[in-house]
Amino acid sequence: MQLTLTDTAKTQLRTLFQRQGREDLALRVYVSPGGCSGFSYGMSLEDQPGDDDYQLTFDGDLRVVVDPFSAQYLEGAQVDFVDALMGGGFTVVNPNAVKSCACGQSFETSFDSGAAKPCH
Repeated sequence: MQLTLTDTAKTQLRTLFQRQGREDLALRVYVSPGGCSGFSYGMSLEDQPGDDDYQLTFDGDLRVVVDPFSAQYLEGAQVDFVDALMGGGFTVVNPNAVKSCACGQSFETSFDSGAAKPCH
């Protein structure tokens, strides 16, 4: 499983973990069916990765976990952090996405598409 974090994302992730006061956390990056383009990105904090999760370590202290379903859609993707007045935060730059929605959280790939639903 190939996924990268930008330096900005690493810095923000470290800050987030420090605020939580927990060194055992990982960032879970996942894909779920839905969204106006077929799939949606999601992220959450994880303290107990599953046995079948891909577990990636960056700079020796940052952990990212991805489930097998999501890994097929996130292969080669990059997690970044965008600092913007409106709509800032962690984002996924995905080379597998051939179409995305204006909301920035929904995408479609050329090898599979989910059932489209409206963005909220």
